[in-house]
Amino acid sequence: MGVVLAVWLGAWWANARLSAARGRVPRLLVPAIFGLTLLVLWELTVRLFGVPGVILPPPSAIGARIADSADILWTDFVQTFVKGALSGYVIGCGAALLTAVAIDRSAFLKRGLLPVGNFIAALPIVGTAPILVMWFGFDWQSKAAVVVVMVFFPVLVNTVAGLAAADAMQRDLMRTYGASWGQALIKLRLPAAMPFIFNGLKIATTLALIGAIVAEFFGSPTRGMGFRISTAVGQLALDLVWAEIAVAAVAGSVFYGAVAAVERGVTFWHPSQRKRNGSRGG
Repeated sequence: MGVVLAVWLGAWWANARLSAARGRVPRLLVPAIFGLTLLVLWELTVRLFGVPGVILPPPSAIGARIADSADILWTDFVQTFVKGALSGYVIGCGAALLTAVAIDRSAFLKRGLLPVGNFIAALPIVGTAPILVMWFGFDWQSKAAVVVVMVFFPVLVNTVAGLAAADAMQRDLMRTYGASWGQALIKLRLPAAMPFIFNGLKIATTLALIGAIVAEFFGSPTRGMGFRISTAVGQLALDLVWAEIAVAAVAGSVFYGAVAAVERGVTFWHPSQRKRNGSRGG
């Protein structure tokens, strides 16, 4: 117990010193040290207290299983993330953006479609996933369909809110210049909506992976993260379960980070981005 406490206090002291420092390197070291500390404490706790592997395997066993099952994990990653989550994400977000523009153009759609969308978004995935699996089959197409349903309405709602973000004075100025609806949309309203749009896109990154994995619990070919997790739990192969979870966590974090990086490049003009960049420079 003393070793665990010493590791925690040492990491706390190091992070406290680094948090007070300025610069890019200390800012990157703080989460790295924190994550490494959690892994070390996890390993020590399991070893010192003799926790059975079927309850909680140590990180070393999970890492060894990742190395031994790299081919299986890669096949599952391609099936679930690339084919199911990523394709559904692109289709769902693209459809949401186009639908948001149509809703913005039509008051009828705004009053009629958004309430229906909120109702559908409230439906539990455990109820809709089996239906979509029966409709689209057991391969990745049904998982992509589940992802489309999950990501569509968060992106839609954020985009509709973003298109209304431009204030009345800016819209009046565009009308004074004789701009058409399309010109005002492209040159004013879509740029103003970008922070809202990317907020929805970032939320959708996590929903996409969750939806693809959960959908595989209701039927899939003999590959995929959800399929592997469900079968490994039945076999009490908890190290493989945690290996799949680790791969999913890394993939989801990288996916979120990629969308956030695109957001910084697209919305560099936004006050939040300027403030963030200014704090980095300081």
